[in-house]
Amino acid sequence: MSRIGLKPIAIPANVDFSLDGNTVTVKGPNGSLTMDKNPNIGVSVEGGEIKVSRPNDNKENRALHGLTRALIANMVHGVTEGFKKVLEVNGVGYRVQLQGSNLVMNLGYSHQVIMSAPEGIKIECPSQTQIIISGADKQAVGQFAAQVREKRPPEPYKGKGIKYAEEHIRRKEGKTGKK
Repeated sequence: MSRIGLKPIAIPANVDFSLDGNTVTVKGPNGSLTMDKNPNIGVSVEGGEIKVSRPNDNKENRALHGLTRALIANMVHGVTEGFKKVLEVNGVGYRVQLQGSNLVMNLGYSHQVIMSAPEGIKIECPSQTQIIISGADKQAVGQFAAQVREKRPPEPYKGKGIKYAEEHIRRKEGKTGKK
């Protein structure tokens, strides 16, 4: 039995949850999110809580049970508190700045790398070596953070590049390290 799928999701007071056929909509102070759920999975509201159920114990339904519950819980969390990813830029001459809604990065290339934020994503640069990406949609925040990191991934010898704040880079010795 799915342990995650059985947990009810509490609906905060400032969140509006609606179910229209197979479309789940969650509205809150940080915006509105919509998702199409699988028709086999049942979603109901009982006493200020969202409950997710499945019709039988088929392998596909068991997998979708926990997935649907987690996606709806992320939607509720996103419209109330939001999600955030922090990126750090390491390297001599590497720096980032915000120009309007565009993120302008100097990453050791012969040109500047310019990225614009997708809709619903907010970018902050508190310093020249830190990027904060935030938004209501967990998937969109993670995807944009991965795209920014992809422009100059951290390398293992000097640790130069863009990395997540909580990420640990395994360092290697250079050619002179072994004798």
